[in-house]
Amino acid sequence: MTKGKKILLGISGSIAAYKAIYLVRLLIKSGAEVKVVMSPSAKDFVSTLTLSTLSHNPVLVDLFDEQSWANHVMLGRWADLMLMAPLSCNSLSKMAHGQCDNLLLATYLSATCPVVVAPAMDEDMWHHPATQQNLQRLQSFGNTIIPVDHGELASGLFGDGRMAEPEAIIKFLDDNFFLEQSLRDKKALVTAGPTYEAIDPVRFIGNHSSGKMGIAIAKELSRRGADVSLVLGPTSQKIAANGIRLIRVNSAEEMYNACHEAFGKTDLAVMSAAVADYTPVNKAAQKIKKAENNLTLELTKTKDILKSLGAIKTKNQVLVGFALETINEREYAQKKLVEKNADLIVLNSLNDSGAGFGHDTNKVTIFKKSGEEVQFETKSKDEVAKDIVDVIIKSFYA
Repeated sequence: MTKGKKILLGISGSIAAYKAIYLVRLLIKSGAEVKVVMSPSAKDFVSTLTLSTLSHNPVLVDLFDEQSWANHVMLGRWADLMLMAPLSCNSLSKMAHGQCDNLLLATYLSATCPVVVAPAMDEDMWHHPATQQNLQRLQSFGNTIIPVDHGELASGLFGDGRMAEPEAIIKFLDDNFFLEQSLRDKKALVTAGPTYEAIDPVRFIGNHSSGKMGIAIAKELSRRGADVSLVLGPTSQKIAANGIRLIRVNSAEEMYNACHEAFGKTDLAVMSAAVADYTPVNKAAQKIKKAENNLTLELTKTKDILKSLGAIKTKNQVLVGFALETINEREYAQKKLVEKNADLIVLNSLNDSGAGFGHDTNKVTIFKKSGEEVQFETKSKDEVAKDIVDVIIKSFYA
């Protein structure tokens, strides 16, 4: 969270500078310490008196005046984060090419803290190849760009280029730079993806799970400070390690063994994998040739990973299961919560648009042992992962 953080706010000459007033107010209200540096042209859009009153600090514009010299080097070292909001097309170009003709740019070039920018400009300027190239240059320097909004612009047009709203900017900072490490020192186990149950060396029984949801949960748990082990079934999804311990498996038996090997040292387990319910009794050593007659496969149940972990979990361990249903969703989810001895069940319904296998979005309802249900709207799977982890933290680690 931004509470207690030192934020250096840079304001460049853009009509969107009016939003900086509310942004400063929100930052101060959240408990941050704020200092403001403006480009000379920004004074045409917003008053230094207003910003100094809200920030409780003098607003700096000039490298020097008759009385003093603004130490831009110390400003860049004072801050935990430098935020450029709004960042005009002109200042963007200067930053991308290392120009230094005002205090704001001198401070940027001297900053040793992370730099985050919130661009603001008209749609045609935003989409111009020179602007996009400048944004890429900024990112290559290690700067972070807050995406622009799509909406009404100062020109009267409607399109891309609108500066993100102050509330969204603060949420972006909290989520990406000042996220509370609530799960520090906790060990988490996550399963994701499908399992493939071999029929012969080239054929298998499987499902359409991509693993996206479980991977997103593993990443979010890691962002919250947890030491994460991800047991991942066969999937084409790419995942950078980023501190996550990756254990690749293919079959339900392999996933079962990997989970039981890790569970004893786990504080929190989230079983989001789509594990096959059945596996062939006999797996042919060679490819089965096509014949005129029908092929009959004898299947046997796989081991129930969630139930087996629920049977051995201690009072200090948290176990979260998933339920993907097509009918009687609430009934089956509540039944699973009890029968598997889980602490939470996350329900997906294939009847919900944008939910289930293969989508980049999901819609979930979380069931607690207390009988409480927490419902969420359709969101990206990254956002759903945040919601799930938020519920876990509030329920067990707050």
